[in-house]
Amino acid sequence: MQASSTEESSRKRPLPSEILPDELNKVDFSLRISWRKNVHITGEGILPEFSKESPALCHHVNAICGEARACTIHLPHGPVETPVFMPVGTKGTLKGLVFEEVSKDPALNNQIILANTYHMELQPSTSLLKDMNGLHDFMNWNSNILTDSGGFQMVSLLKLAEICEEGVTFESPFSEGKRIILKPEDSIKHQINIGSDIMMALDDVVSSVTDDASRFREATHRTLRWLDRCLSVHSNREKQNLFAIVQGGLDTSIGGLREQCLAGFRNRDDNIPGYAIGGLAGGESKDQFWRVVHQCCQALPNDKPRYCMGVGYPLDLVVCTALGVDMYDCVYPTRTARFGVALVDSGIVKLKSHECSKDKTVIEDDCDCQACRFGISKSRLNGWLKSNNTLAAQLITNHNLVYMKRLTNHMRKAIKENAYPDFCRRFLKKQFPDNDVPQWVRDALHAVDIEV
Repeated sequence: MQASSTEESSRKRPLPSEILPDELNKVDFSLRISWRKNVHITGEGILPEFSKESPALCHHVNAICGEARACTIHLPHGPVETPVFMPVGTKGTLKGLVFEEVSKDPALNNQIILANTYHMELQPSTSLLKDMNGLHDFMNWNSNILTDSGGFQMVSLLKLAEICEEGVTFESPFSEGKRIILKPEDSIKHQINIGSDIMMALDDVVSSVTDDASRFREATHRTLRWLDRCLSVHSNREKQNLFAIVQGGLDTSIGGLREQCLAGFRNRDDNIPGYAIGGLAGGESKDQFWRVVHQCCQALPNDKPRYCMGVGYPLDLVVCTALGVDMYDCVYPTRTARFGVALVDSGIVKLKSHECSKDKTVIEDDCDCQACRFGISKSRLNGWLKSNNTLAAQLITNHNLVYMKRLTNHMRKAIKENAYPDFCRRFLKKQFPDNDVPQWVRDALHAVDIEV
């Protein structure tokens, strides 16, 4: 695609050195940041070969279709096939489900879930988890775990947080007047106690709708400094991986904040086994959202995983996978289930609605979730929801996670068959039968040569 006049003019404007960290002053920001874009295809079933640089992660790209990738991420607790949606178990549990369902139900069989460092430290405490030989043993989970660093709470709990160079200070939600400080070093210590297979570096997160350019610049450069502090105390590299998180707000300009963060990560690439795209899904426009994801995927190396944090709407997964993302997490599928909303190929079904009260059909044909598999009708679920029977929320939660698993399986299959554009068009036809596909979706897919 031809560069816009704005991009052309920005190439001619050198960045003032006083706004850059010393390490970035010699970076050529007249060109887009990117590195190691060659792709090596490895067949499925090939055994992993871990390296001195990456002793706990081996990344195989099994197939590509345009920018979309089907990969296998080999981790200490087994392989993870991508694209993958990670259910969120904030405090080491998925609300409404027992872990036997998540790991042994053939319709789920999740290979990785997410837990949250901040909440795990509050209750039950990561020192207790260490005494229990880590979160895997504590919750009897034999597959992989990714832990968020606690950075997101700088946005979600902003009224309770104070942020400075040392770290983040939170007011305890349980004890009035008690203050909790979370430094980069503390975050890594907690995550080592948890024993997660993938740890996230503590980053300085600013809400994407904040109107403060200086705060975004401060947070972007601080994220680089905090990453160095995280790396300096990462003492369990043989069993745990530490991912870096790209920040920079919505600034996707050449030489802009996202570029500066990416350039800093390129300098540290030997110590980073995988990357996340952070600072999104916070209220920004979808047009801004996809452009950040696209820029990061175009920049980040092709031989390491890419994780888009906090993204879980099915439409977003389909689009972001086309852009080159591998991993996702979000509370949306499980939280919306507790409000009686089921995910289906055509969008959603509001099971509390009057229309469902006399509907004898299951949520979705050809679905292997517990409710659909055993013939539990929408009418029956509607009655349970209206009587506050918790079984309804449990069954809809199971259904939504099965839906997400089936969606990512179909995405992976389409990539392997070199048919992902056709998959996107079929998916959109079901979601938007009147062809009223949002313009941001059309624009995002057009950027990777998929026309709808």
